[in-house]
Amino acid sequence: MSAVTVVREGATLLAGVDWEVEEGQRWVVLGPNGAGKSTLLAVASASLFPSAGAVELLGEQFGDADLGELRTRVGLSSSALNDRVPPQERAVDVVVTAAHGVIGRWSDGYDQGDLARAVELLARVGLRAFTERRWGSLSEGERKRVLLARALMTDPELLLLDEPAAGLDLGAREALLRLLARLSSSPGTPPSVLVTHHVEEIPLGTTHALLLSRGRVVAAGPIETVVTGPLLSQAFGIPLQVAAADGRWMARATPG
Repeated sequence: MSAVTVVREGATLLAGVDWEVEEGQRWVVLGPNGAGKSTLLAVASASLFPSAGAVELLGEQFGDADLGELRTRVGLSSSALNDRVPPQERAVDVVVTAAHGVIGRWSDGYDQGDLARAVELLARVGLRAFTERRWGSLSEGERKRVLLARALMTDPELLLLDEPAAGLDLGAREALLRLLARLSSSPGTPPSVLVTHHVEEIPLGTTHALLLSRGRVVAAGPIETVVTGPLLSQAFGIPLQVAAADGRWMARATPG
């Protein structure tokens, strides 16, 4: 995307954002509340048309492309989906409906090949025994894994994860991050973008970072050049110390 600006009801949510995700890259988008992270992901998933600027997604230019068709080529997991799933829905149905661009299977019948793929993906995210479990009976961590399987259902060309670890306890968060690290190293996994507030939620294998503040890009590039104390301090408006160990990141306020 080039010089992308999003204005809604007089508020500028993104301002002149330039950003490019290339094949093989694993991005994290960081920033405080209100920085524009979710708005950026909405544009990247073809769910939101910008007020100004140019967007090319998977080789297609916004304004010329069929955005509905583009959305089917992007795998998306977000808390907004979590809230829309009917509580009586089986885990396998939550996954398989992604192939049809709907939420809620209701009385629809689906191809056995799609069902088999949904079962395979649930096994891939560690939920082999959960195919018949109802959405309303799943823990928050289990729901995050089901939504990740759903995001992979259409064999997407781009994977977008909006705060996948939000609301998880420490154990569930670490289990999810291990899963994301395994996925990032798997052959055939598409380029990915993960949005979070917390550097502790950056999984192993992340290659690049985009840092946003008040709708503007503070920095973007290889992760080790962006996730630094001075840049995070600038974005979050508080003096921060940042450290990395074994591919994981930590941040805390500067003492004093």
